Amino acid sequence: MVKTAYLAPDGFLAELMAELGDTAQTVHGRLVLAGGPSRPIAWSANAWLEPVHLPIASIKDAARQLRAIQRNWMPYAFQHHRRTALIREALPHVSAKPLAFGDPAPSAPLGSFTLLEPNLMLASARCSSPFPNGEVQFVEDRSGPPNRAYLKLWEALTVIGTRPGPGDLCLDLGASPGGWTSVIAGLGARVVAVDKAPLDSRIAAMPGVVERRESAFGLEPQAIGPVDWLFSDVICYPQRLLSLIERWMDTGLARRFVCTVKFQGEADLDSVAAFKAIPGSQLMHLHHNKHELTWVKL
Repeated sequence: MVKTAYLAPDGFLAELMAELGDTAQTVHGRLVLAGGPSRPIAWSANAWLEPVHLPIASIKDAARQLRAIQRNWMPYAFQHHRRTALIREALPHVSAKPLAFGDPAPSAPLGSFTLLEPNLMLASARCSSPFPNGEVQFVEDRSGPPNRAYLKLWEALTVIGTRPGPGDLCLDLGASPGGWTSVIAGLGARVVAVDKAPLDSRIAAMPGVVERRESAFGLEPQAIGPVDWLFSDVICYPQRLLSLIERWMDTGLARRFVCTVKFQGEADLDSVAAFKAIPGSQLMHLHHNKHELTWVKL
């Protein structure tokens, strides 16, 4: 039987289990083995696409079996931590240093493994994320952006492999205090930053930034006209964001979308399904997301 393993983001196992429903079979820490081939699962940090059980006789034997499959491996350790670390040390070194924003995501295949028992591994040579356990780490900018929200946008643009640039017109909804606007303007794009609250003065003064003090929900698309990117980190219920996005999609005035879907309390499975159903889009949990998902349509 075909199976896929999904690794929940730290703290979001319940959301992953709810999304997997009856397909979930066994749980190993944050790793859930589910029936069927890989499918788009929003509350997954990393999907193990070809999980296999490998009996092992020793640490040396575990490393030998993994090397025979491919070079690059990183562990997910939920138990047997010392034994897992020794297996990793016996494997070729894989760099996990923080990424500088603007550098592409790693292109080399990265497999994942875990110890279910001291002498039994679960391993997958192919995974959905090129980052260890789906966790993207950056060399942070601790002096420029006014808050840490910029990390979500850095990650989203790195994962999708494209970003705004000179000549692009971008709309940033819910922009205050300006974390996302600072990223977009820093790439050389023009930004219309929309929020009832003001931008940080340093961000408002950046070249190409135009500030509009109004509600993102009261803004008529025709008042802005065509935009190359619509960004939204606005705080609202998922259904309200969905209505806003549908209004913009109906006009055809926005080419690409990157939006944060925020949840209050339990994640709304109906809203998750509604966003996932939009053709040509994807819904995902980024490492720098909190109790929220990121929706992208290119």
